[in-house]
Amino acid sequence: MVSWTGHVLPVVATIAVWFLATGLIAWADNRERRTFPLSLLLAGAAGVGGLVMVAATMKSASLWGVYASFAGAILIWAWHEITFLTGAITGPRREPCPADARGIKRFVHAVGAIAWHEIALAFSALGLISFSWDAPNQLGAMTFTLLLVMRLSTKIVIFLGVPNMSTEIFPPHLAYLKTYFGPRRLGIELMIAILATSGLAIWLGLIALNAPEGSASAAGASLLFALAALGALEHLFLALPVRDGALWGWALPTRRPVG
Repeated sequence: MVSWTGHVLPVVATIAVWFLATGLIAWADNRERRTFPLSLLLAGAAGVGGLVMVAATMKSASLWGVYASFAGAILIWAWHEITFLTGAITGPRREPCPADARGIKRFVHAVGAIAWHEIALAFSALGLISFSWDAPNQLGAMTFTLLLVMRLSTKIVIFLGVPNMSTEIFPPHLAYLKTYFGPRRLGIELMIAILATSGLAIWLGLIALNAPEGSASAAGASLLFALAALGALEHLFLALPVRDGALWGWALPTRRPVG
């Protein structure tokens, strides 16, 4: 049976966090570059705070512990996003993809453009998993790992090519990364990704529905379900003529020349 505390509230909270956090990150990363040091400092403080929240609640399988661990993982993820979108941590290659690059050569160039960021994400995920291994509350590690898997899937299909690539919130100083996007096409890879992420969301939703009504386990599974469902929706946006970036138009400052 669907309950407010175990199912509805976690989904509403996840959607609200997704919408506001994405908007705030887009706002910070599209401002003048002289503001980036302060943004990185604040994001770093938030990331440390998120790590403290995950550590403080990993032994608490209570309802509040689940929400706090989830929020902590989101703060850590947001810190990584700020470091990437400000250009602080991207990869050793900071230039457009050569026009003649094809196949494995193009892939190597693309990996070089984001390598340090991906390594940082992987180490963070492994750290959270090992940190909370066998702990009663592992939702922080699960949340971060789920975000990592969803983001990796998105990057792969964009590299291979998607019909609709909305870049309204993409910061101007990272415009060179657009040269690594694949052609506008609907490939089997995107269809598989949509089906896989949708299947994952359904599986997590069933776990939430089968958990004890109003329990922490129901809330935790519902939080992960909502996150996976949003990830599936973002994959679907890549296939449909929908300007998902318009959702965060309120957060975008007036565009300025890169400098």
